[in-house]
Amino acid sequence: MKTNGIILAIAVAMVSTNVWAGNYKLDESHTQVGFKIKHLVISTVSGRFNKFSGNFEFDPKKGEIKGLNVEIEASSIDTNEPDRDKHLKSPEFFDVEKFSKLTFVSKKTVTKENKPTKIEGELTIHGIKKSVTLEVDYKGSTTDPWGNERIAFEASTQVNRKDYGLKWNKNLDKGGVMIADDVKILIEGEALLQKTESAEKKETK
Repeated sequence: MKTNGIILAIAVAMVSTNVWAGNYKLDESHTQVGFKIKHLVISTVSGRFNKFSGNFEFDPKKGEIKGLNVEIEASSIDTNEPDRDKHLKSPEFFDVEKFSKLTFVSKKTVTKENKPTKIEGELTIHGIKKSVTLEVDYKGSTTDPWGNERIAFEASTQVNRKDYGLKWNKNLDKGGVMIADDVKILIEGEALLQKTESAEKKETK
């Protein structure tokens, strides 16, 4: 009997280590998907995408992220300048009529001291897929006044826009070009733990 109990305890422990804490969804109202790029050599232009979605599995005890999938609507690009945004949506840049979404799909998480520090995956822009690594700053977790479990984070990477077929540019009279090739991408925000069906039933009782 004692041996059976030990075997059962080991089996439960093995299963527990493979159970993810839950499914998380990006909270669009508390998340920003932004970018920065050098403009006219001497300044920086910032912008963002206003429509996006994302979900993943997260184990806060190990800091592991699994199955991260982010979709961004290309037509939601916003640089606070309507004429510039119209140009960015055109075939000279994102060509949103043909390529409506930007996507990121994770492949591997790197952790340190049970916190995610890097997420390796594939970023697709303009129909072109490239491997990128997101540098992650995990801020921690909390429960809001309405009982929702949240995590907060920042994630960033830098890509060369020409690698994704975004090649438009103009030479300046005094040397240099109108916009740089390198683009910094920054995601700041929160994700919500999605409640299971059993948890929702308990709340309604």
